[in-house]
Amino acid sequence: MPNPLVVALAYDGLCTFEYGVTVELFGLPRPEMGPDWYRFATAAVEPGDLRGLGGVRIVGDGGLELLSEASVIVAPGWRGIDHPAPTPLNEALRKAHARGARLMSICSGVFVLAATGLLDGRRATTHWRYADALRQRYPAIAVQPDVLYVDEGDLLTSAGSAAGIDLGLHLIRRDFGPEAANTVARRLVVPPHRDGGQAQFVARPVPLAHEASRLSPILDRMRADLAGDHTIKVLAGAAGMSERTFLRRFEAATGETPARWLLAERLNRARDLLETSPAGIEQVAQAVGLGAPALRHHFRRQFSTTPGAYRARFAKA
Repeated sequence: MPNPLVVALAYDGLCTFEYGVTVELFGLPRPEMGPDWYRFATAAVEPGDLRGLGGVRIVGDGGLELLSEASVIVAPGWRGIDHPAPTPLNEALRKAHARGARLMSICSGVFVLAATGLLDGRRATTHWRYADALRQRYPAIAVQPDVLYVDEGDLLTSAGSAAGIDLGLHLIRRDFGPEAANTVARRLVVPPHRDGGQAQFVARPVPLAHEASRLSPILDRMRADLAGDHTIKVLAGAAGMSERTFLRRFEAATGETPARWLLAERLNRARDLLETSPAGIEQVAQAVGLGAPALRHHFRRQFSTTPGAYRARFAKA
């Protein structure tokens, strides 16, 4: 569909960061994307003066009637999980979904989607702080508390606020391909894809500045030479730490062991090569420091597909 219309919901008490993420992803003029890029509008959920967090005032482009024209409807957070979504909003969302619109939520916005009943029997996620409340209030939803986002095709939900960026880039990738998603990610100065889940962000201490300065060159070194010798002994020596100290501080800083972190980087680089280069599977595997059998194994495990099938779907024409 050319020029799909993305409609963001605006409500009194609007979560301004989540709304800003939505605008940044879908609402900015992007002439470099060509004539078929998204159109964008803001729909006021209720009449009257709408206040956003931080003291801003919001004026929508229209009301709930805009939902009848939307290809994608985004609930950018919600004013509180104890504040039920208005009945007219629930009805408008159900009608739009029945017509074929995709519904997307960021953070607490999942409670808006949940109130429609459309998530019953489906998987969904939200910020880790709200996962138990979502599960208790909507037991028919299969809550996934440890992921950054869930794509159920026509219903898409994301975790905490910044995970809305991850989900938005994923949707752009679905609609316009990997090159478009990578271009938007570069404009945002964020990675086009983050591996892992919310668990790595929960109650983890911030590494001390001097530790971060010692680990950052190690991470850069590993990224620059994914096929290199990255044993714990070598890495710890380069960081000037004992192996035990290095392992402890690496996991505190990244949320993962060196082996898991390196595997994620290798798979991300392999995806980039499969999307943008003519290199064969064996060459891709060698470039990222994995044998072809290992690359195929980890692709199936991580992405539920093979490198060849991934290339067929996402490679730049």
